[in-house]
Amino acid sequence: MDSYKIISDIEKSYIISLAKNGERIDGRGFKDYREIIIETGFVPKAEGSAKVLLGKTQIIAGVKVAIGPPYPDTPNAGVITVNAELSPMAAPHFEAGPPGEDSVEVARVVDRGIRHSDIVDKGKLVIIPGEQVFILFIDLYVLGYDGNMYDAGEIAAVKALCNTKIPKVEIVNGQIQVLDEWSPLEILDYPISITSAFVGDAVLVDPNANEERVLESRVTLTLNSKNELVSAQKGGSEAFSMDDITKALEISQEIAPILRKRIQSIT
Repeated sequence: MDSYKIISDIEKSYIISLAKNGERIDGRGFKDYREIIIETGFVPKAEGSAKVLLGKTQIIAGVKVAIGPPYPDTPNAGVITVNAELSPMAAPHFEAGPPGEDSVEVARVVDRGIRHSDIVDKGKLVIIPGEQVFILFIDLYVLGYDGNMYDAGEIAAVKALCNTKIPKVEIVNGQIQVLDEWSPLEILDYPISITSAFVGDAVLVDPNANEERVLESRVTLTLNSKNELVSAQKGGSEAFSMDDITKALEISQEIAPILRKRIQSIT
């Protein structure tokens, strides 16, 4: 990972110089996202799935529905959990083996956005209160990397949940019987995460891989459908000022409704 972050002084100076002049290395404006391509129902054996291309960053999200015990501290709520796997095919600094720091962070960012937006009424995932609930496992697979796995992962997870079906069940003599009937998962919200990179004095949304390598810091802010902040995650080595956070939030609240409308229109 450390070797991947090494970038020549010339290239770093060039990216920073462009930012000072209001430009980016791929020609986008500071508030512009790359092209987004979405395909839902991508994994036939999953209960829900989506493939997302954000520029050249490619992530597949699959939802697996299982039945199991609830968390002890939330006995009357279903469970949603997110995991991420970074394929070595996606980038030279991704390695096979146990989850590394990057995969844990991607999963954590997406998970927080999903849970804190209340995208699903987890009370409706309860089968036997305090005993058995539906568990939604959201697995993210990063197959192509060109920066900003956080927003791509959030889009993929949300789209996969929108595509998810839940089996109908009956309780017979205290036992759960799973029927061969399915109902769409009810979606109550549509969280959108906006990742902002601080490069010099500029704030660039949706940083690509080269921009990520030169940024001083970044922040991913997730907003619900009411444009309220529901989660935040900082990255990078430098500290933020209150003005930095305020600016990133204002940008995110400007972009999120537009991006949400754009993504919802893609089926």
